[in-house]
Amino acid sequence: MAQRNAKAAWRGNLKNGEGTVDLGSGSFHGKYSFSSRFESGTGTNPEELIGGAHAACFSMALAHGLEQAGYSPESIETSAQVSIEPVDGGFAITRIHLDTQGTVPDIDEDEFLRQAEIAKDNCPVSKALAATEIDMNATLVSAGASATR
Repeated sequence: MAQRNAKAAWRGNLKNGEGTVDLGSGSFHGKYSFSSRFESGTGTNPEELIGGAHAACFSMALAHGLEQAGYSPESIETSAQVSIEPVDGGFAITRIHLDTQGTVPDIDEDEFLRQAEIAKDNCPVSKALAATEIDMNATLVSAGASATR
């Protein structure tokens, strides 16, 4: 199976240090810091990267599930909000909210929501983050229907 790589480097102490993160494919290089993670500073942070990975994985899983069920999705767009909060003297990712919109011809709202729920529970990133609360809002664009699960 495929193995994917990333690397990060950190220099300095927690509050005043800075780091860089690189994806093994070479498609992303970014800086991160205490300020970009816990305040409003510029740069990326681990939670943002997890959110991007989760949104991408979920979108692909939903497209696959829809195809396996006999539908031809035109588009799936997903955003992820990752919450990090103080917990027990440290910090923890406490919740991930997925917000997805799908344009899928010839599907009804109930079936779209069922497929979205399956994708949420079974995409590899969701499985890796199983200890975290994951909720979702799924909207079928072509039918204009929306529901939260």
